[in-house]
Amino acid sequence: MSITVSNISKSYGEQKALNAISFTIKKGEIVGFLGPNGAGKSTLMKILTTYLAQDSGEAFVNEYNVQTAATKAQKSIGYLPEHNPLYLDLYIREYLEFNAAIYKVSKKRIEEVIELTGLTPEAHKKIGQLSKGYRQRVGLATALLHDPEVLILDEPTTGLDPNQLLEIRTLIKNISKNKTIFLSTHIMQEVEALCERVIIIKKGEIIADQKLNNLLDTNEHQIISVEFDFKIEKQFIDKIPNLIKANNVHDTQWEFTFPAGKDMRGLVFDFANENGLKTLSIQIKNQNLENIFREITQ
Repeated sequence: MSITVSNISKSYGEQKALNAISFTIKKGEIVGFLGPNGAGKSTLMKILTTYLAQDSGEAFVNEYNVQTAATKAQKSIGYLPEHNPLYLDLYIREYLEFNAAIYKVSKKRIEEVIELTGLTPEAHKKIGQLSKGYRQRVGLATALLHDPEVLILDEPTTGLDPNQLLEIRTLIKNISKNKTIFLSTHIMQEVEALCERVIIIKKGEIIADQKLNNLLDTNEHQIISVEFDFKIEKQFIDKIPNLIKANNVHDTQWEFTFPAGKDMRGLVFDFANENGLKTLSIQIKNQNLENIFREITQ
């Protein structure tokens, strides 16, 4: 196993950040780590990267205990933290040379990661002159310098524009071929594009751990999007048979949640017709990861 987490708990005073969580990640997997703000994602990543000690439980990276064999664990991890710390007054090569000296890797490796991360066109610049997307590339280049087996990426695409986001997504996909990647993000499209498996955490506890395809396929609900010809009160909507939940998206637009299985559009249409309403549009809403995430974390 590349990563093993066994009954890890961590508290900050009275606040329980992690509550006896456990999972394993096999070599070569790309796993998305999701959860609302404050769920404990960054805390666990800091424990795995030896920046923070857990209160109880054990964690291993490449079979190295992150507390008792911290130095060996560090050598096998490439870490890009949420707030990528960079020396803005240094040139790209200067910064990478500084980190290469720490890891005791050759200058040849510096040129390799510059090319690998697409930094070549900007390599003559100071880091402070770079866009956010290229600064993230510098962070990834630093994480890759010592050719680690495991990459731990905490919000690697936060704050990027759509073009930069696509560039970093492509970069991560390219470097993932021979790496285990544990990736935290709030951008569900990134998880759908990159990850094979998803772990979802809420209030310090794991509430889902599945292959992405299985998670998308095993949804128990059907969501129908409908627009009526005028605004309707919720107490009237609640009379629809078999309705689990109704969400007034905007004015005359609603989303109705029903049990999965039978197509419920006919039932909604008949209900509207029987009550003198017109349906301007009605369709089954495809369940994506964002919908499922919202449903199970609310």
